[in-house]
Amino acid sequence: MKEITTTEVQRRLEAGEQLHLIDVRELAEVEEGHIPGVVHIPLGTLPDHLEELDQSKSYIIVCRSSARSGKATAFLQEKGFDATNMVGGMLAWEGEVE
Repeated sequence: MKEITTTEVQRRLEAGEQLHLIDVRELAEVEEGHIPGVVHIPLGTLPDHLEELDQSKSYIIVCRSSARSGKATAFLQEKGFDATNMVGGMLAWEGEVE
């Protein structure tokens, strides 16, 4: 499974790179704070939203600690998507939040 650190995601965002982030936490968790520009798709509903994703794009998957995002990353990779797990999740995130 491909992985990326929170530091690398933050560095790339601050450099102006357009990243495709998917937050798979539950709504209440996302409302407490999320990375600006993230798309919210709860893990349990991810299979229902595959048609909304573009297989030509690379996605970085986010959750609280990286356990759920790991499951989502593995699932997306099985479906042919380029997905990377953000290790440490929002617990390790030191960047801007909304």
